[in-house]
Formats: sequence, C-alpha cells, structure tokens
Amino acid sequence: TVCWLPSCSVSSNVIEKRYFQYCTSVADTCINEEGFRLFLKTYLEVEDFPVDLCQRLFRSFQNSEPTREDSVFLKDVSCYFSLLEDGQPRDKLEFAFKLYDRDGNGVLDSSEVDRIIAQMMHAAEYLGWDVSELRPVLKDMMTAIDADSSGTVSLEEWVEGGMNNVPLLVLLGLKCWAPKAEPQVYFIFTAGLGYVSCCAGCKYTVHGRCANRNPAPCTRTYVKSKKETGVCQSHDWVSGNCDSRKCDKCQKKIKSLQGLTGKHCVWCHTMRHDDCADQEPTECTCGQLRDHILPPWAIYPVIKAQQKTASLIQLLMDKLNEHLFIIEQISAVPNTHPLLVFVNPKSGGKQGERVLHKFQYLLNPRQVYNLSNGGPGPGLSFFRNLQDYRILVCGGDGTVGWILDAIDKANLLVRPPVAVLPLGTGNDLARCLRWGGGYDGEDLSRILKDIEGSAQVLMDRWSVQVITDENQEKGDPVPYEIINNYFSIGVDASIAHRFHTMREKHPQKFNSRMKNKLWYFEFATSETISASCKKLSESLTIECCGTPLDLSGVSLEGVAVLNIPSMHGGSNLWGETKKGDTKGLTSQEEPEVIIDPEILKVTSQDLSDRRLEVVGLEGAMEMGQIYTGLKSAVRLAKTSQITIRTKKALPMQIDGEPWMQPPCTIHITHKNQASMLMAPQGKSSGFFNYK
Repeated sequence: TVCWLPSCSVSSNVIEKRYFQYCTSVADTCINEEGFRLFLKTYLEVEDFPVDLCQRLFRSFQNSEPTREDSVFLKDVSCYFSLLEDGQPRDKLEFAFKLYDRDGNGVLDSSEVDRIIAQMMHAAEYLGWDVSELRPVLKDMMTAIDADSSGTVSLEEWVEGGMNNVPLLVLLGLKCWAPKAEPQVYFIFTAGLGYVSCCAGCKYTVHGRCANRNPAPCTRTYVKSKKETGVCQSHDWVSGNCDSRKCDKCQKKIKSLQGLTGKHCVWCHTMRHDDCADQEPTECTCGQLRDHILPPWAIYPVIKAQQKTASLIQLLMDKLNEHLFIIEQISAVPNTHPLLVFVNPKSGGKQGERVLHKFQYLLNPRQVYNLSNGGPGPGLSFFRNLQDYRILVCGGDGTVGWILDAIDKANLLVRPPVAVLPLGTGNDLARCLRWGGGYDGEDLSRILKDIEGSAQVLMDRWSVQVITDENQEKGDPVPYEIINNYFSIGVDASIAHRFHTMREKHPQKFNSRMKNKLWYFEFATSETISASCKKLSESLTIECCGTPLDLSGVSLEGVAVLNIPSMHGGSNLWGETKKGDTKGLTSQEEPEVIIDPEILKVTSQDLSDRRLEVVGLEGAMEMGQIYTGLKSAVRLAKTSQITIRTKKALPMQIDGEPWMQPPCTIHITHKNQASMLMAPQGKSSGFFNYK
C-alpha cells in the first residue's frame, strides 16, 4: 500500500544501501509488527518509535497478498519509504525496478510485473478510485511499456515508459508535487469501446495502452512563482475537438480530416485552424466565462514555513494528520468574481460525476472540488483570502446545508454568496432561488452566465435544540441542529419516516424516481386510512415568543414551521398573498409574533425577515391538495422564536430528514443569515413572491 509522504533529505543511495543490508539475498522477506518497528528504528536512526503510529503504518501495509499471518512484505515497506527521498522520478523508477527485480537478472518477468500491478491496485484503492475495471487497464499499460514485445521489461524500457506515464507514476507513489514540478494532470478512467484515459482539464483522450506515449503534458493550471501572476498570457492550445466549427480568426470551417484537425484554447475555448493559431491576437482573455475562471496566472505555489529541526517522525505524523507542506495562493484577476465549485458526485445518480467533469473542463480544475474527497474544507481554505468570489453548490438541499455549515465553521473574513445547481429530486431551496427543481442537462455555460447575472439575497437560518424529557428512552438521533428550509411534526413527517425506513431496509426497491413516487403515494394513502397523528393538538403545545397558540379550534394532524416558501418538492404550504393585500411592513417594523388570523391573511413570506411561518396540516388528503395547488395549509402564526412541547413520541423532520422523537421540548431561535444568489428572472418560472 502506497501512502503520500512529504519529501525529506534521505538520499536514494542511503535507502538502497540500508534496504539491501537489511534483507541481503532474500527475495520475499516478511516481517511481523515487532520486526516492522525494528526496521523503523534502524531506518530512521531513533531509539524509540511511537507505538500507535507504528501500528497504524503496519496495518496500512497489510493486504490480500499471501503472507504469513500478521506480517507484511519488507520489499513493499522499503518501496514505501523510498517516497521520502529527494530526487527525480527517473531515480525513483530505477530504485523501484531494483526492488521488484527479485532474481536480479536486469529484467522484470511476468510474475514481477503482476506484483507491480498488485501494488498499483492497492494504491488506487487507497486513493479512493473505482478499481472494478482498473486491472485490465493496468495490464494494457504495462504491456505497452514492453516496447520490443519480448515478454519482459528491461530497465531502459521501464524508465522510458514510466517517465511519460502519469497514471503509473501516481499509482507507484512517485509523482510527488514539488515547487519545481509540473502541475498535476487529472486523469479519468472510463470504459467505452475499449479502455481510455481522459484528461479532465483539456479532454485529451488516449487508450490506456497509449498513455505512456502521449504528447506534451496537459496545460498548466498555475504558474511557478508569484512574479508570473497578474500577467495575461498566451492561449493554451490543444489539438482537435473542433467538430467542424468555424475558425474564430478567418471565419472558415475547420474541416475534419483523418487526424487531429484544428486547435482550441483550454481557457477561452476559441477555435482556430492550425495555421491561424499562431496569428494575433495571441493573448488569452478567458472568453465569455472570464468572470468565473481562475486562470493559471492567478495561482502560484507557496511552501509552508517549517521548523528545520523537525524530525522525520514528526513529518510522518503531520502527513498522517493531512498537514500539507505546499499550499496554493490566489492572486485574483481584477474585476472578476472567481467561482468556487463544490460537487456532490453522489447526488442525482451519476449526474454529479458528469457535472464534476464538465466544470473541470470549463473552469480551472483547481477551483472545482469533489465533496467525496475531503469535503468543503480544502476549497474554502484555498479561497479564504479572496475578497470577492462566489460559490456554486452542485447537489441537493442537504449538500447546500453542508456547505453553509462549513462556511460558518471556517470563520471566513468574507462570507461569499452561494448559488445552487440542483441535482436529484426535491430541491426546495433551489426552487425558491429560481434555480429550478433539478438539473436536466442544460448547457453549463448558460448556467454560469446566469450566476454572473444573479442577485445577492440574505436567507435566515435557525438553530433547533431538541431536549428529550427526563426518564424517557433516547430516540433516533436528531439529523440536524440547523433549519434552512422547514421543520415539521405529524402527518407529513410520518409519511417521510416510513419512506425513509423502508428505503434503508430495501434500497433495491427505490432505484428510480417513478418507484419513489409510487412508494410515497402508497405511504400517503395508508396514512390517510390509519390517521396515526389524529388529534395532534392533544399531544403538543406551541408557544411563539412566549405566546401560546390556541389549536383547539382546528383539527390538525401535522404542524410545519417554514423558513422558505417551498416544501416537499415545490408545495406552497403558506399560500400566495396578493400583492395588493400585503401590509408592506419591514422586518424591523413587524411585531415579534403575529397570531391574528386577519393579519396573517395579508402577511407574505420573506427569506430574510428573521421570521418563521407556522402552519397546520389537516391530514394526508389535504397534503395532496396542497401539492397540486388546490389549497394551502392553515396559517397559525408568524414569529421570531418558537417553543414546542410534545407529550408522546411523534415523527418529526428537518429539511426532509425524518426521525422518531420521544416526548421532548424543542426550541427554535434565529442563528444567522446566509448570503445566497437568486437566479435572474426568466431562469425558471419562479415561485411565489420570486417571479
């Protein structure tokens, strides 16, 4: 198993000497945990080594290879520690060759190549790659390195093939980014008509067996020093992918021949004939998406200050705690608003993964983050010193809440506004902000232009505290501590809880939108018959800013507390208020609580008024009528603070996440306001007061 480690001053010769001294003439030495600790003490020249760190490292080397119980291959351990050395990839490749050449005959035979492939498979699993179809790709890659098709790989073939093979370098742990290194190349392994590798940055695509024969490296994504920032530079041309379009220089069609014809710029996406590419203007302006893009000349690397006396053990500990030694800094381009993109690849089936790759192509890959790899922290840290930037969240309402929580915890100097690209179903918050109920494959360039023309609005966020009564058994965990959309008790939460429970038990029955809707309809129908939350007013009390609500006059099966004018995928529970009826009071002039039915009739909702709307639900049948727009819920109150006390176990939900809660007291208070981006009018049909 290969792990990523910082560079240190141990030379290749020292590693090689110590290794061969330690296991002279033994092809496949195995060591147990005690032997592993002895190796570390000898190798690092220390008297003692932390037991917990030793155990963690030892477990990382254990794999499915047939070794003695509780042992690891010393050869793998030594190769792992070769990553600590300073030096060039060529030297490291030569060292790795000697490690895997068991018989020392100067060539790698098929069994030794299989051992290298196994090592790379373990590295891919460690990196979180999908390895289900990776082994054939690696076999093709290793076959291509055997240039003379002799069935063995010589040292010369190994070094020459490996130097141009980025996936191999990465999977062997030899492609380490240092200040003098080229920028990282982003590769995507896909299966189509054969195995191919596609660069997410420039879309250059090759067979797996051709990866080691690719041309010049992918376009750079940053410059090497701060001196180079701020200077607009020339186009970064990539051959092909012009699809018979017109040349932006001569306006003639770029004819497709048998080969790569024409060139396109990675940043501004302008297209030209090969002969026109070198003509003026040669400077790249980043095109129509200039406002969003972080061009290479806006990013430069900085080495974190380190104590020169730091021990190698400390370096290992720091790396295990994910403390990086090289960080990137941004020198913003004037009059632009760089876009920080977060994508949840699990949202919307495979939609998230496709959107991730498209944004990596349209923007700088360094400003697009996969939330499955470390969450939002790295992206927020990278952008934290910028004064004027935007965030785009690609995912559902839960993903948006995740990002808003991360922004709170990051203590940013500037709180950036957040836009939403809705993936999957529901997406009530995205609907209210005019971004729609779900992404349907629209051109992402158009969405980026909509973000450029969007308006900044504030959205209230609320803290919810659930205190279970004494002498009560602990119920399900409360899913969230913050309300962004809504909170509800009763009939709708009961349906959602049954749906959620069934989906967890039988996920195979919930693998399509149509099946989900049918199941939801079935649970709603059975809830109509059973009326499990009938006479809800007898099971709870509600106080708004200390004023009790009188629930005796209405027969309710559910209560909902609303922050936004959309619930359950577009239902307007509060209902629309005619513009002529609105009182027109500002949030400062509006009283802390309104419970008068006549005033509530002419009171509208607002995302930023620091108020919550409380409505009553009469039953599952009425919920269906609300969903179709035939009626609205019963308006009960508008308030800035709510306390709810329940007398029996009831189903509840926060922003679509249900749970069963024993008797408790619930306090809902204002937390803060998040800066959001509302799409321009015409982006979608609009909702309620946001048309």
